[in-house]
Amino acid sequence: MFKKILIANRGEIALRVQRACREMGIQTVVVYSEADREAKYVRLADEAVCIGPAPSAQSYLHMPAIISAAEVTDAEAIHPGYGFLSENADFAERVEKSGFAFIGPRPDSIRLMGDKVSAKQAMIRSGVPCVPGSEGALPDDPREITRIARSIGYPVIIKAAGGGGGRGMRVVHTEAALLNAVTMTRSEAGAAFGNPAVYMEKFLLQPRHIEIQVLADTHGTALWLGERDCSMQRRHQKILEEAPAPGIPRRLIERIGARCADACKKISYRGAGTFEFLYENGEFYFIEMNTRVQVEHPVTELITGVDIVVEQIRIAAGEKLGLRQRGVEFKGHAIECRVNAEDPYKFTPSPGRISMWHTPGGPGVRVDSHAYTNYYVPPNYDSMIGKIIVHGATREQAIARMRIALSEMVVDGILTNIPLHRELMVDARFMEGGTSIHYLDEYLAARRQS
Repeated sequence: MFKKILIANRGEIALRVQRACREMGIQTVVVYSEADREAKYVRLADEAVCIGPAPSAQSYLHMPAIISAAEVTDAEAIHPGYGFLSENADFAERVEKSGFAFIGPRPDSIRLMGDKVSAKQAMIRSGVPCVPGSEGALPDDPREITRIARSIGYPVIIKAAGGGGGRGMRVVHTEAALLNAVTMTRSEAGAAFGNPAVYMEKFLLQPRHIEIQVLADTHGTALWLGERDCSMQRRHQKILEEAPAPGIPRRLIERIGARCADACKKISYRGAGTFEFLYENGEFYFIEMNTRVQVEHPVTELITGVDIVVEQIRIAAGEKLGLRQRGVEFKGHAIECRVNAEDPYKFTPSPGRISMWHTPGGPGVRVDSHAYTNYYVPPNYDSMIGKIIVHGATREQAIARMRIALSEMVVDGILTNIPLHRELMVDARFMEGGTSIHYLDEYLAARRQS
């Protein structure tokens, strides 16, 4: 096992990884930008290294600075968290070539699954169902593009092969709008991801976003740890997640989970990962794989009792998974609300100093956050400052516990999206379960008009 791990991230995930390391008796090195000098995890680390000014490009995305920090502190491994360089195959490669263990998949796995076209082709070969669409990147020939769209049937969605996070996508409802949409998406994809390739899929009208958590070691064992429903999204950005997914027959979940675990073996996957699907009319359609730990991993931890971050570290150290599929048990229901420093309805960022930070407690309540009273939320990064996660014996109990937790949570000095979460916890459609990925956008549009 490693004696010292460098955490190449910030915010709540840096603290989350740090806690796992401390539990395992592993020393931690934290890298931080000048904007994060006051962060809790910086003070708690065994060693902390400032790697640059506030802009991400000069700090958390600056590969040489991170690797140098690992060298001068004698770290043995690097945990990338999520976001930033966590799914950057070049970074993973540089880490390993520099003599450190990368706590994540192999670089070739990140490349394979990071390109949406190659990922889809790999999943088709592995028997994982995919959304009907083009077999690869769209050709240059306008007539062929039109033919492909007609064969799929409108509406279609044009997606960037190197995209993610809801970016690089355009829905097309008519043939007249098709070619212009392809041209625009290619241009945006090239600028945003350095890869202008785009592909086409059938646009599902009212799908849910369901994902399967997997763990795979280097000894031939791959597990699936159940599903998460991440359908409550605003402009393709998740704000609330739960596990298990309400209303989906277990036999369907078990079938798709087994296929995901089998696909991990076929592509020689290593570490934690998430297969993301659209689910509609009893069918699952693969859309992408996240080759890292997810923001929403705590809901899976609460229903399985498996510490996903600890398992990531053990796998990277070459250990075998101590669990087998038949030993994975699912107990109760968990819900996570992301706490963002933003206007709850306009969604404009709200950085600044937190004058009061009071977190909820009680049975089945967990808060993952690096924030505290008098903490300054910098304007340079993602607006998420924490997560409230609850667990109950039933979904109804979990919702009740989340209502109480949200009512107890106090954040003064900045705006947060907690008022929106409080509304959603009493919304009839959410309480019923099974809303589509479009529900929250429709809910907010109706709210603005009322």
